[in-house]
Amino acid sequence: MMEAIVLHGVSDLRHQQVPVPEVGPGEVRVRIGFCGVCGSDIPRCFVKGTYHFPTICGHEFAGTIESIGEGVTDYVVGDRVAVFPLLWNDDHPACETGKYAQSEGYDYLGSRSDGGFSEYVVAPTRNLLPVPGNVSLEEASMTEPAAVALHAVRRGRVRLGDTVAVFGLGPIGLMVAQWLRASGAGRILLFDVLDEKLDVARNLGFDHVYNSRNVEPVDAVNAVTDGNGVHLAIEGAGVPPTMIAALQVTRRSGRVVLLGNPGSDVTIPAALISQCMRREIEILGTWNSDFSVYSDDDDWRTVLSAMSSGVLSLKPLITHQVPISQGIEALEMMRDQSAFFNKVLIHP
Repeated sequence: MMEAIVLHGVSDLRHQQVPVPEVGPGEVRVRIGFCGVCGSDIPRCFVKGTYHFPTICGHEFAGTIESIGEGVTDYVVGDRVAVFPLLWNDDHPACETGKYAQSEGYDYLGSRSDGGFSEYVVAPTRNLLPVPGNVSLEEASMTEPAAVALHAVRRGRVRLGDTVAVFGLGPIGLMVAQWLRASGAGRILLFDVLDEKLDVARNLGFDHVYNSRNVEPVDAVNAVTDGNGVHLAIEGAGVPPTMIAALQVTRRSGRVVLLGNPGSDVTIPAALISQCMRREIEILGTWNSDFSVYSDDDDWRTVLSAMSSGVLSLKPLITHQVPISQGIEALEMMRDQSAFFNKVLIHP
């Protein structure tokens, strides 16, 4: 048996003992080192539910291989790995080009199948990547959100010297900011409504940091760009005010990347739509990240390499590390926003 946080229904989370998952051919059993709590896990646990019950949530995790199945030759017990949680089935055209997140009918560890709020997870070896020796499992557990952030930046086609605005400084927003800096962006303007998150951004070395409750984003951007607007805006909060602000601050022929998943309908004023049309703004969606079985160049490998080289600094984002036995209280804290948090990690 193993320890896990099990979702039996909407808002019905239970800390309990469940059977250790069996290892099949071509699979390994990973002992979880750390599992991050994604912002999507909160509505999944308390509002929307999962695809079936009971489910063990948690899709951002890394750990150590504890057991290997028949036919596994490329990994051994004791290897440290990050796990791509999307389990594709190879029968969709998107899979032929490695765009697994664009396929249909896939499975997903942590939402459709059992995930990382537990001691062990079973995964196919093709979903694994080795963790570099100088990267901690705490950092490696954030590979998934860091890859999502990188994918958004790549979708935005950031160019050397571009002025960029980022709205929302949760963990992914702060990762986006670091990727922008690594990609050669010039001035990076960061917006949030919590001073604690702005302080984290400043400690990471960012200067143009604004509280949107006190400063209108349009005014801040105009002051920095002589009224021209930003080349690229990345919306990472998923709320109507920041989505509208992202469109407002983008210059002619600029680009807007929609990264934050909206929790409610967004109404865009007709005048703003007309402005976007006149400015010929590109609005780009982004979803998940690119992972490749056969290539050595994808979002996930880039993330692990950047962690190893120090390009990406993720430990400053961690505010909580809690054992599984205290995980439900941590999830409720995030739901209620009863304390400041950034990245919350759950561990056995």
